[in-house]
Amino acid sequence: MEQLEKEKIQGIQEISPGVSSLQIHFDGKILHQQLLIEKLIEIEQNLFSNQTNLRIQSRILYLPLTFQDSTTLNAVQRYQQTVRHHAPYLPNNVDFIQRINGLQSTEDVRQIVFNSSYLILGLGDVYLGAPCAIPIDPRHRLVTSKYNPARTFTPEGTVGIGGVYLCIYGMDSPGGYQLIGRTLPIFNTFCQNQMFKDQKPWLFRFFDQIRFYPVDENQLEIQREDFRHGKLQIKIIEDNFFYLNQYDEFLQKEKQSIDLFLHKRDEAFNKEISLWKNYEQNQIETTISTEILQEIEEENENIKTIRADICGNVWKILIETNQFVNVDTPILILEAMKMELIIRSPFQGQIINIHCQIGQLVSNNDILFKIQST
Repeated sequence: MEQLEKEKIQGIQEISPGVSSLQIHFDGKILHQQLLIEKLIEIEQNLFSNQTNLRIQSRILYLPLTFQDSTTLNAVQRYQQTVRHHAPYLPNNVDFIQRINGLQSTEDVRQIVFNSSYLILGLGDVYLGAPCAIPIDPRHRLVTSKYNPARTFTPEGTVGIGGVYLCIYGMDSPGGYQLIGRTLPIFNTFCQNQMFKDQKPWLFRFFDQIRFYPVDENQLEIQREDFRHGKLQIKIIEDNFFYLNQYDEFLQKEKQSIDLFLHKRDEAFNKEISLWKNYEQNQIETTISTEILQEIEEENENIKTIRADICGNVWKILIETNQFVNVDTPILILEAMKMELIIRSPFQGQIINIHCQIGQLVSNNDILFKIQST
């Protein structure tokens, strides 16, 4: 990407890097697609013509981390209470990470997190310069699934793991990574901290390395506030490089140990997946049969049903049985695609039955309420 920017090719309007991809927005009236492809191939070949000396600037940033802090645990609890009551990653995400990776205890998870050096391969993975980082040592690569459905709330500064990637959330936001703790704010809107270079409000750069050190929760709260207002500086090793040939040598030297770790991890992962399948097969659906309620509705033309018009999770039920509602009264909030959707009553009348519960997954046309219309 940097080399492409140096070339200053006429017609390229915007470059958007991903972890292993590069999206290029160009004006086809100025630059022909074939010429652009040929130039990209040329740049790639030149970059990797001599891998022996290939190195990448890779700063090392040391960040405080409170492992399993109360804010993070409360976010998980909120999800369990309002979105999904039962899931393999509930009630505790770190317990799930330990189990799915075949580790002996949650302390093993903690030690791996604090011993890892996370290499940033992507920025803005979710919002506001959030890093998408992977442990350099394959033996530190904890694998997880993501939340399904996603959380509608994740506190700013939360650290999570999804797949093998680590992310730090730059703002209060939806999310799906398994949560392990909290660190400093990584987005400084008004650039009040000189650690944010060149008036850029995001802290990280591509190929930075993140290393965490433990702090208690009270200390972290003070550090978070001080860092936000430029009163706290973190340790950054600027003059550091990542050498590809040295990394290849490391992988070869530790191959046996790495393979053993990955094999054990894969076994635990597959075992966990099989448990999920058995769990899902034994679940009893709580949604009442649409056909049965249709028969009841037909017996009394004044009894109306209110149905879901989209798939989602029941986030909040805003009314009670026997409550009188008017047309357009908010009666329920669904969570779908990381959004909260308000369901309103299409009828005026008295609610006589509620056929859903908080945290329940409902499908399109499922019956949510029964109302005696007036």
